[in-house]
Amino acid sequence: MREERFFEPEGTVGCAGNVCKSEQAFSSPEKSDVSCIDQSIELAGVALKNPVAVASGAFGFGREYGQFFDLSELGAICCKGLTLHARQGNPPPRIAETPLGILNSVGLQNPGIDVFIQHELPSLRQHDVAIIANISGNTPEEYGIMCEKLSESGVDLIEVNISCPNVKAGGLAYGTRPELAAEVTKIAKNHATVPVMVKLSPNVTDITEIAQAVADAGADALSLINTLRGMRIDVSTRRPILKMNTGGLSGPAVLPVAVRMVWEVANAVSLPILGMGGVSRGEDAAQLMLAGASAVAVGTALFTDPYAPLKVRDGLAEIAAQQGLSSVRALTGGVRPW
Repeated sequence: MREERFFEPEGTVGCAGNVCKSEQAFSSPEKSDVSCIDQSIELAGVALKNPVAVASGAFGFGREYGQFFDLSELGAICCKGLTLHARQGNPPPRIAETPLGILNSVGLQNPGIDVFIQHELPSLRQHDVAIIANISGNTPEEYGIMCEKLSESGVDLIEVNISCPNVKAGGLAYGTRPELAAEVTKIAKNHATVPVMVKLSPNVTDITEIAQAVADAGADALSLINTLRGMRIDVSTRRPILKMNTGGLSGPAVLPVAVRMVWEVANAVSLPILGMGGVSRGEDAAQLMLAGASAVAVGTALFTDPYAPLKVRDGLAEIAAQQGLSSVRALTGGVRPW
């Protein structure tokens, strides 16, 4: 069963200097001068050369995408989700296309945190880019152990995933109950010597309750949104297309939900936000920043266009230039609600 592609890739990118220029024009027929736009931002005290990261789960550990462009062009890399021990993930089929995105139930397949530190992190550290390690635990204690190991390894920031909808134990429960989210956050902060960013689930009644609990527990930053829980059924076989029956929906379809939730959270807490969910163009990223995000992450768009993060970065600079801004930072929180 084949679905339409969820977006059309834009032109190729040639990387020269600080800002890459797409061969195609952005939304405006006349391109503005972006050479003097300051793209640097700060996320929980970590300096990024630009506000565009790649989302955990979509970029692996960067080896494959490094064949397309210099990873130093990115603001940050959120590495594939790590667990204390290696995980095989969920059985296939575990990816299903939808008209405006994909459903996935990969289930945190990863080699384990020690293998990452020994074999993947040294390669990533060869690039001039901030490294964000994403972790998931079955118990609060596991989060503490991983935070200690990663802090000693030299990552720049730890993204604590309390919101994965594709695993049976741990993650989702922590992300939907304020008291458990706060408990995990406190343990992570007690064991980490680098900033801790907590990734929030959209699969809740009120995301601001979770955000406030995490902020009160000492989080340094928030990332949102994780995927929305969804399902597809093959009407011929009457079976769910995913072997685990349900999975996480990502892609352009979720952007309006992400923008709304980032806006709500930005108005509820004062922590910096890494916004994500459906970003494939500069305009998408600008919406999240206007809603209150300090930086953005590109995920599903990478699967059809490996240059998507660079195009998003360039698009943001173009929008800032068109609006007469001197930096992309000026977009953050700039929405004017009715």
